[in-house]
Formats: sequence, C-alpha cells, structure tokens
Amino acid sequence: MAAASAALVLAACGSDGTDGSGHGGSRGREAKYQRVIEDPHPRPGDVIEAAGAPTGVARTDDGSLLLTYAAGNVEDDEGPAASAWRVVGPDGRTVAEHAEHTDAEAQPVAFTGVPGGFVRIPQGDAEEAYALDVRGERHELTVTRTPLPTRAGDIALGAPEPALVYRPATRTVAPPAGLPDDAIDLVVDERGTAWSLAQPLTGDPHRVVRQRDGRTLGSTAVPKPYAGGVLAARGGTAALLLVRDDGVRGLLVTTDDGEHWRTLLAGGVPWQTLQGGPESSVLDVLADGRVLVGEEGGRYWLADDRANSAFHQLRTPASLTSLTVDGTTLYGIADTTTATYDLVKGEGLWISRDGGVQWRRHR
Repeated sequence: MAAASAALVLAACGSDGTDGSGHGGSRGREAKYQRVIEDPHPRPGDVIEAAGAPTGVARTDDGSLLLTYAAGNVEDDEGPAASAWRVVGPDGRTVAEHAEHTDAEAQPVAFTGVPGGFVRIPQGDAEEAYALDVRGERHELTVTRTPLPTRAGDIALGAPEPALVYRPATRTVAPPAGLPDDAIDLVVDERGTAWSLAQPLTGDPHRVVRQRDGRTLGSTAVPKPYAGGVLAARGGTAALLLVRDDGVRGLLVTTDDGEHWRTLLAGGVPWQTLQGGPESSVLDVLADGRVLVGEEGGRYWLADDRANSAFHQLRTPASLTSLTVDGTTLYGIADTTTATYDLVKGEGLWISRDGGVQWRRHR
C-alpha cells in the first residue's frame, strides 16, 4: 500500500511546482477562454487548452483514444461555447483533431469505441450517428428504423432515448428488436445479450430483462422495496444499482449470465453514505467480471474478484468527476462540475491499468 500511495503522490504533483494540471496557473486564462468560445472557427488546441480536461474518452481495438472537450459559457448557461475532439494513437501522439463553435445549451458530443474507430452517440436523433476511423476521417453509417435482433459484436449507443445499437459488420445503426415498451435503460454485452431495465406503469416491481437474437431469455424482478437504477453488464456478469428513497442502497448482481441473482447491501461499500441518486452514480463491469461502483466527483469501489461479494475503495490521484472502464483499464477525469476559467488540482485524464493501484496522467 505504501508503494501505491507513493505512485499516486508522484503522479499528482507536477515537477514545475504547479498543481499537477500542467498549465502553470490561471493568469490570463479568462481573456483567452472568452476569445476561444467567441471565435466562430476555433482551433482545436485552443479549445482543448481552455477546457483543461476532456468530457469523455473512448478507446478502439488498436489502443487509439478519442478524447472530447467542451468549453462552455462560464457566466451563463446560454451563449457561445466551443467543442473539440482529438484522436490519440497507441503511441500517445495526436493523429487528428477538430473543433467547432457551438452553443452552451448544446448537448456535449460523445463517442463510443468500436472496432476500427469510434461512433458518435446520437442525442435524440439517430441521423446524428457517424463514425470516425483511427485517422480521424469521418464515415457515414447506415441508419435504419427496422429493429435488429442483437447478436455478438453489437454495441449499445444510448438509452433510453433513443435506444440504439451499432453493428460493426454492416456499419448499421438501428433500434434493438424486442425491447420492452417500458424499458428505461439498455446495455448490450459482448455476447450480444441485451440487458434492459423495465419500469412497469402499473406499479409492479422493476424487471431486468435478458434478450438475444430477438428472443427473451429471462426476466428477473427487482426485490422490494427497491427500484432499479443504473445497469451494467459484461462477460456474463451484470449488475443493477438498487434505489430506495432516491438514494443508492445496494446492488443486484449475477455472475452466471442471469441464471442466478444476489442482492448485495454491504460488501464493504458504505451505501448509506452515498450522496447522490442513480443519475450521479457510477456502475461498470470490467472485462474480468469485477464490478465498479461509486459516485461522480466522490468515491469509488472495485470488487476484489469476479464473485463481487467484497469491495475495496479505490485510491485516486485527484477528485474524479467521472470514471469509466474499457476492458480492465480505468479512465478517470478530474474536472470542475460547472464551467469555470480556472483549473482544479490534478485536472485532466488519469489512466490506471492495474485496478487503481497506480495512475498516470495523460499528456
């Protein structure tokens, strides 16, 4: 543990005596920030410097990353803004980048990693979906309203509005076939199993529904007195946050592809102290079946093994506003929760490949 703590301290402190953000102070940032968001044709590097930290990270199969950035209006929730994306190759070098002038009320652009590149996640209109390859070149996709029965390799793009899947083999975006009308969440694992959370309007318990190839494999009721929150699944493991009185209070977990479920109300996670509800909670599953749970901007716990019965709290190099998983790699972002001219301590993207023991900051 002492070695792990030393690694965190060394990574979080900049050798130039700054706060670890690498930007060396905030003098002059306000004027430059304003120029960037008011520029009708901003440069990617300027937007990225103004933003300070990415809003999201996606990884593709060759190890390339796509980082998205947003610089909003600090003084108001309306007005000019700027966004950018940058593709970084496996060697850490910038391959391509793009920026555009936008509006502070616009939804942040988000991508998910797919074989050979990245797909933009639609924000209400499936026609917004397109692909970027690892060179940053844009490719149009086939968008159809005809539902696709999910199969291995399909990737969920968003839920519940719109609930869409992407099929790499045909570069097609479509709604999943057979999704319950009352579904409020959707994930698709690498086996092609679509896991959805159904919220009946009749007052009956929430249900986790498993489907593949358009067929329903099973349905599991959320135990009373809980409602379902965030859903995650990978490698035969699935987990659902259990919500009561608008607070997250435990997990519903399966490690055998939904054959058996277990309610976890302890396990080393102090559920009663979690501050936010499901909308500010983090839930993901690593490729080895371990579940990650936590609260954005707060604390995070990782299961000791794929049994997911005992958890330990992660030591992070900064206060992370988001934490995501790709395979067994953790990507944490340290940023402010609202637009500001200044940078927070350790601002930026942090990466851990060993379950949060050691972290390095992406440059």
